[in-house]
Amino acid sequence: MIGEARIIDGKAAAAALRAGIGREVAAIRAARGLVPGLHVVLVGEDPASKVYVASKEKLAVAAGMNSVAHRLPAATTEAELLAKLAQLNADDAVDGILVQLPLPKHIDAGRIIDAIDPAKDVDGLHPVNAGRLAGGKPGLVPCTPLGCMLLLRQTLPSLSGLEAVVIGRSELVGRPVAQLLLQADCTVTIAHSRTRDLPAVVKRADIVIAAVGRPRLVGGDWIRPGATVIDVGINRLPDGKLAGDVDFAAAVKVAGAITPVPGGVGPMTIACLLRNTLTAFEARRG
Repeated sequence: MIGEARIIDGKAAAAALRAGIGREVAAIRAARGLVPGLHVVLVGEDPASKVYVASKEKLAVAAGMNSVAHRLPAATTEAELLAKLAQLNADDAVDGILVQLPLPKHIDAGRIIDAIDPAKDVDGLHPVNAGRLAGGKPGLVPCTPLGCMLLLRQTLPSLSGLEAVVIGRSELVGRPVAQLLLQADCTVTIAHSRTRDLPAVVKRADIVIAAVGRPRLVGGDWIRPGATVIDVGINRLPDGKLAGDVDFAAAVKVAGAITPVPGGVGPMTIACLLRNTLTAFEARRG
């Protein structure tokens, strides 16, 4: 415990989630001789992407899944990548498909995401899954927002009626997490760079989710005493250290609970990718 706030341990929560998934996969293997298949497509040599893909592959295997990484050269054309996705869409052994972003500049990421079978879209970014989320219908949900919600539910006895402020309106985090908060009966405000008097808007929130990609934007004096703070930001500082979108040292003295960076939302993202793969497997195969 640091200061007054409870530190939300994303590493421990992710480990527990992965362990539960591993038990479910083992039971499926024993009963049916099948395991979920996760296929990740990496185009190019982006160093961070290579690390992420290796980590996803390792954790999927540890959970008992069939994990395959398709590493394609940076010169791969959009047509070639679309052909690879068509192949994976048609392969019944493939339950989950993830195309690692960012893609090389000559490839239209939107067109690639649209080409993934929505039933296998374990990143939850296909317009069909986005539409299902917006309509409050079951579907595959983006991994980071799902991880945020699991941490909130483990931290707070109930989300119903609480006021939540989401800082950031991206399709990857801000918009989908706002939809999930609405489904949990929160009163939700999406704030962004054009929001007038942003500190005052944040100050009224019981739940703050910061997802803007600006290091330490949210000061401690922005936080309502006792609020729960979920910091999605992962920013590399000039000295090489990582920092979130929230000034942790200041906010920890005011908040009721807060995620650290690193060790908060990040580990939950990959754990939720595995959960989505299991969900896709069960939906496809019964």
